[in-house]
Amino acid sequence: MYVAVKGGERAIENAHAWLAEERRGDPSVPELALDQIREQLKLAVNRVMAEGSLYDPDLAALAIKQSRGDLIESIFLMRAYRTTLPRFGVSRPVDTAAMACIRRISATFKDLPGGQILGPTFDYTHRLLDFALAAEGEAPRAPITEGAEPAAVPHVTEFLNRDGLIQEEPHSDETPGDLTRNPLELPANRPLRLQALARGDEGFVLSLAYSTQRGYGRTHAFVGELRIGLVAVEYDVPELGFAIHLADIELTECETVNQFKGSRSEPPQFTRGYGLVLGQSERKSISMSLVDRALRWRELGEDYIGAPAQDEEFVLSHCDNIQATGFLEHIKLPHYVDFQAELELVRRLRAEALELTGAPAMKEAAE
Repeated sequence: MYVAVKGGERAIENAHAWLAEERRGDPSVPELALDQIREQLKLAVNRVMAEGSLYDPDLAALAIKQSRGDLIESIFLMRAYRTTLPRFGVSRPVDTAAMACIRRISATFKDLPGGQILGPTFDYTHRLLDFALAAEGEAPRAPITEGAEPAAVPHVTEFLNRDGLIQEEPHSDETPGDLTRNPLELPANRPLRLQALARGDEGFVLSLAYSTQRGYGRTHAFVGELRIGLVAVEYDVPELGFAIHLADIELTECETVNQFKGSRSEPPQFTRGYGLVLGQSERKSISMSLVDRALRWRELGEDYIGAPAQDEEFVLSHCDNIQATGFLEHIKLPHYVDFQAELELVRRLRAEALELTGAPAMKEAAE
């Protein structure tokens, strides 16, 4: 971070103390506990984990509390802490086809093996303020069918695969790059693009996704499937010779089905967009899948129409909110020397313009 001057330590210490006081708020109000944030602000916790690239609900809750609810600052804290952690190995790829779904919907097929699972969603609420929550009453519990447990269900796009109507996803045993360890280089392959989008700012990715739906990307997408649930994380232990189950984590996965009229290299068929996000974050996963599809124009042999969501350099260079925030907020730090240099330059240019024009009005303004 750029700092032009030194000093003011006492002022900085006082600012930190004031910040801690503001964070705590009115001492007569009970302080928020981390378990309250983790359990009752789950969607905020999930966003911090996803964009912070670290799956730990307790740490995400701590970051939210420390940052006074500023989610981008919370993500910054998670990213910074993540860099201090040792890496012991790499887990096996998670199998989302074996996901125990708590929510699973499709906008393309009504009747699915395993059924449509609405799950916990705002989709069918009336968006009216619930003043009963202000009374701090107990929320009604959802009815539970005896013996019902989340079950693994097949992916919807496999139904289209049987008829050859959707493009096959390429398979590779090559280890993908890791944006958390190496800087992004352009042009980037699809695994790197997906990593950047997965930890990109939700608002930015949402805006780009919206632009593709309004014609700035030449795609028309259907949500083939949106699923939220638990997947097993397994790790191969060399000393044991087999994989062990580390934990179950919650993921949100979205596959969009997109119209494709064909090109010089590909026949008419449906194509996919893909989004996978830590935690429950369906808005982000849908947005990610739409932008992923827009960025695939080159490999599908489509024409580039100059849409922002098609511009790989523009999208990937600006989707990260930590980089964006750092560059944005550094301009509020001291830039006295830079400004004085520009101030002198403007004065010299004005003086030269006065000599050339001799305009009385400019002379009066200068005096």
